[in-house]
Amino acid sequence: MKQILFTFILLSFLKTSALAQGGVDTIHYRKVYYWGTTGMGFPIGKTKEVLSPKFSGSIGLDISLKNPMFFVSPTLYTLSFKYKQRLVDPNFQYRIEDVNTNFYTVSFSGGIRKQMRRLNIYGFAGPGVGLTSEPRANVMADQKLIKMENKNHLNFSSKIGTGADYKFNGFFLGIELGYLHNFRKIEDTPVNIFTVMVGLKSDITQIGDKVIDVIGIDGSISGKKDKK
Repeated sequence: MKQILFTFILLSFLKTSALAQGGVDTIHYRKVYYWGTTGMGFPIGKTKEVLSPKFSGSIGLDISLKNPMFFVSPTLYTLSFKYKQRLVDPNFQYRIEDVNTNFYTVSFSGGIRKQMRRLNIYGFAGPGVGLTSEPRANVMADQKLIKMENKNHLNFSSKIGTGADYKFNGFFLGIELGYLHNFRKIEDTPVNIFTVMVGLKSDITQIGDKVIDVIGIDGSISGKKDKK
């Protein structure tokens, strides 16, 4: 509830600020941006019994479509947590806690953007697929050795979110709030994560155009043939 209230207040503030600026620009018209962030994933509900937040990050693309209101965003989220093993694993003698675990999730999101001069507000949603790493410990008493290993699981997920970015000279500064649900449980516990990410966007449209020229696709991402 606190996260939802915070999101509502933030978006209301950003919308009010943008309306005060007035006017419309076409910053995102047929553009491709690299989007790198750092932040945290906060476990929600019962997930907090297993996971505790640590610094996390993401890298991805923000690809504007012909209609600049719409975009697609393939993004890799690397979410790190402190992990506490609640259940006994029959393949290991001991439970462990206060160790690190990671979620690697590739999200394929589509969204809609409201562009108001230099400020943009957007929302997105989409499916994802990724890898969950659960640490385990093998105790070798005769060698006085504890050997750590990871159990890796493929999982599918869904992610929804909202965000805003503001254009400075040469880059965007942005914030993104999201909700991630993994369909595979961890420690027989549902996985629900609230993410807060802050980062920079850089225009890499020209690189995208060069790739298109190399592979021989007709047309141009940057809209050289159809630019307003």
